[in-house]
Amino acid sequence: MNVKFNKFFGEEVTYLEEHSDGKSYVAMLEDEFTSYTGAKYALATSHGTSALHLAMLALELKRGDKVVCSVNCFPNLPEVVRHFDAEPVFIDIEEESYNINLDLLEAYLQDNKSKKLKAVIVSHVAGRSVDLNRLYSIGKIYDVKIVEDASEALGIEYDGVKIGATGADITCFDFSPHLKKNICSGGMFVSDDEKLYERAKLLANHGITKNKDALEYIYDVVDIGNDYSMGELEAAYFVKQLKKQDDNIKRDQEIAKMYNDGLAGVEHVTLPKHNGDTQPYSLYIVKIDKNRDSFAMELKKEGVDTALHYIPLHLLSYYKTKYSLRVNDFPVALRTFQQVLSLPLYPSMSDKEVEYVIQKIKTVAKTRV
Repeated sequence: MNVKFNKFFGEEVTYLEEHSDGKSYVAMLEDEFTSYTGAKYALATSHGTSALHLAMLALELKRGDKVVCSVNCFPNLPEVVRHFDAEPVFIDIEEESYNINLDLLEAYLQDNKSKKLKAVIVSHVAGRSVDLNRLYSIGKIYDVKIVEDASEALGIEYDGVKIGATGADITCFDFSPHLKKNICSGGMFVSDDEKLYERAKLLANHGITKNKDALEYIYDVVDIGNDYSMGELEAAYFVKQLKKQDDNIKRDQEIAKMYNDGLAGVEHVTLPKHNGDTQPYSLYIVKIDKNRDSFAMELKKEGVDTALHYIPLHLLSYYKTKYSLRVNDFPVALRTFQQVLSLPLYPSMSDKEVEYVIQKIKTVAKTRV
């Protein structure tokens, strides 16, 4: 058996009937996304990274500004900051959730008050969030915008409210999350702030404005933007996929329970802390205490693909060199990186495939000494 880390989210592409109201599929997706999440405004983009880049444009990020993020995130977060010649600031993580450590974040903001500090970007690793009420309070106290990278958190709730409507200034989604695959690429820029939304909408189409009373081909350019648009085919596909998301989350939880039960007590394998039946599992991250890479290689030989979320940014050549970062600058992220391993988990994964992965992990674990 060959169990990939993630199969394509959509097992087949189905024909979408035409709708009679004349609305584009992109507009339909945006409307359904606001209904689904509870956010006021949604803007479809070509990719999740496009949504993040657009967020930086909407915040008017400029050279010399600073944006704080976790050192344990996908490289697209600091990447969109660097594209503005602004500076990312890295913060270590919590041991258990792998998310940004709010104590360290607040200590940094307290010690580095500056008008150059524009925003904090927070990821929800494996769909788990930090204490968002505290995060939003920190944003208000230190006058920084809060941007959430919700690539792994579509449909996930915090205090009964879906991510995207919990209070961030901007939330960015990716329909093809980090290190996973999808038939189509797409993202979503979400905000409750009308000014941020209108600015993003303007800049998502080259800063072009038109007079509704003039000829259609007459336009003006009032700012520097780019093309972040999602295509109609992609939007049509995601309209269908969005309707399945709640069921997908339930299936992820079922698979996680099989892992929790099947791998309980397996030597050298530490399971994620279980916080009840409502805990989201967009990723299932374990810790391997004996040579993680060797463990993963043995699983690969048995046809089980795994992944890593993530290589800390201070270990990557560009950021290590650019900011003179040392290996031990972020001890929790470093220690975590040396052990974590993401197991296969996707809604179309069969029980038989899950059981196969469990059995192979048990087999490999027995070879560790």
